[in-house]
This record gives sequence, C-alpha cells and structure tokens, in this order.
Amino acid sequence: MDRWTADDIPDQSGRTFIVTGANSGLGYVTTRELARRGAHVILAVRDEARGAQAVEKLRAEQPEARLEVRRLDLSDLDSVSAFAKGVIADGTRVDVLVNNAGIMMPPRSLTAQGFELQFGVNHLGHFALTGLLLDTLTASGDGRVVTVSSALHRHGSIHWDNLDGGRRYIPFKFYAQSKFANILFGLELDRRLRVGRASVRSLLSHPGYAATNLQSTGPTGLLNRILKLTNRFLATDAETGALSQLYAATHPDAKSGRFIGPAVRGAAKGSPTVVQPVKGALDHATAERLWSLSEELTGVRFQLASAT
Repeated sequence: MDRWTADDIPDQSGRTFIVTGANSGLGYVTTRELARRGAHVILAVRDEARGAQAVEKLRAEQPEARLEVRRLDLSDLDSVSAFAKGVIADGTRVDVLVNNAGIMMPPRSLTAQGFELQFGVNHLGHFALTGLLLDTLTASGDGRVVTVSSALHRHGSIHWDNLDGGRRYIPFKFYAQSKFANILFGLELDRRLRVGRASVRSLLSHPGYAATNLQSTGPTGLLNRILKLTNRFLATDAETGALSQLYAATHPDAKSGRFIGPAVRGAAKGSPTVVQPVKGALDHATAERLWSLSEELTGVRFQLASAT
C-alpha cells in the first residue's frame, strides 16, 4: 500500500455516511474529509448542541457541505433504537456506518441498561446500531461498516465473569476489553456476511496513538495527567489518526475483514496499511460467544447465520 492521504479519497457524491462521535477528534476529521469529497454525513452525537457547533465550524470552511446532526447516546440502548428507527423511517439510504465514538478509562460507571460504560458504549452500543441498520446498509448495494478499535486491544480479553466490573475494575483493562471486543465483532461480522453472501463489507481500523479529547475526558487523577503528557510528546494529531478509518470507509479496494492501521513500528503513526490483530482476537469460538452474549444483552439479533 503506497502512502495514502486524505487527498486520495475518491469522490463520495451520492453516498451517505453515519459517523458516531462526529463532533470532535477523529470523528470530526472523518466528517470533514468525507464532506470535502461530496458525501452526505450524518453526525451521530450525544450532545446535539455540540454537533451543531461542529457543523457551523465545518460549513465556515465548506459552505456547501451536506451535513446533518442526529442525537445518538450509545450508553442508552433506547437512544440507539430511536436513532436507527428515525433513519429508517426517513427512508435515508446509508452507505457507510463508521463506528467511531468511544470512551476511554473513566472511573467505573454503568450505562442506562446497567452495563459497564466502556463495554456498553464502545462495543454494545455499536453492535446494536450495526444490527439495526444492517438492512439499510445492505440496500445500498455497496455498504460498509467500519469499526474503530485501538492498538490497546492487544492487552484485552473478555472478562466473562466480571463484565460490569463489579468485582474488580481497572480502567485500562476494561478499555482494552472493549477494544478487543470491537475486533471480535468486526471479524465475526465479516464471516457472517460472507456466509450470507451479503454485499456489505465489515472493516476494522485503529488510529495509532492520536491526541484527542478521548484521553482527557475519561481518565481522572494521575492517569489523566500521564495521558496529557504522552499526548503532548508521543501522539500524532487527529488528522493523521483519522486516515485509517477514512481509508477503510472509502478506498475502493479495501477488503472486508481487513484491519487498517498506521504503517510504522510501534503502531503509533504513519500511512494506513493492513495490520494484524492480536492472535486471540482471531479465535472463532470467542467471537461467537461474544456475539451470542451481545445479542442477548442488547436484544438486537442479526439476520445472519453463524460461520460455523
């Protein structure tokens, strides 16, 4: 893969993207670059006022940008359902869903349905959203789901007997769990789409270490101070970090089941390329167990057969 930048994004006129967490960080850059190439972008955000501010800023640079703000709180499955129903009821054609939003290493707290917040937002909310919009994405004829993970998925595993962190909660480990779950989900979705011969592609991406407000709005105390320092001295900017998910969302040759990340040693920064997830994330049995559990917890069932 040659060096690839946002200038290489092909024309996206006539295509509609949903970007979760679109008002800041990687989501904002993703939205900006997609709009610059003619896409209609739905900014799926928890705070509509901040979403409107993001649109105002974007339109100051791109007066003709096709942008729309809709409320989506991934920590509340009722909000996820309402968002999806609204998109479907409006007859909106959705070509690409970018599961970008996330929360990172906060003190232990729970979602509206009682799930540990990082697992609930980063994985379960996006799992449910994808399932509810899958028919709409399929109708596109060239639909994609891009699920944004992290290099820290390599430190993750699923805490089957302690999913809510009630027995013991370490913010870093539960963040890594949620990002590991993203990989399991994206790859299992690809397998099931292939079995069903669906036209939708499922891709994964990670930004490397990109400096965004993710590191400052979730962690508290000493961890917050440490991450502010590493952001300053080690991280790349959001523009570079967003390239991997932009590549996965727009490159004509991006294949389903691929994991796109920065092409440098240490996976910190660089041009997007195909990278390999940690070996444990390739385990089909673990992925199927998580899939079944996620359907049970969210109440959202995909009309896709198992790959085994």
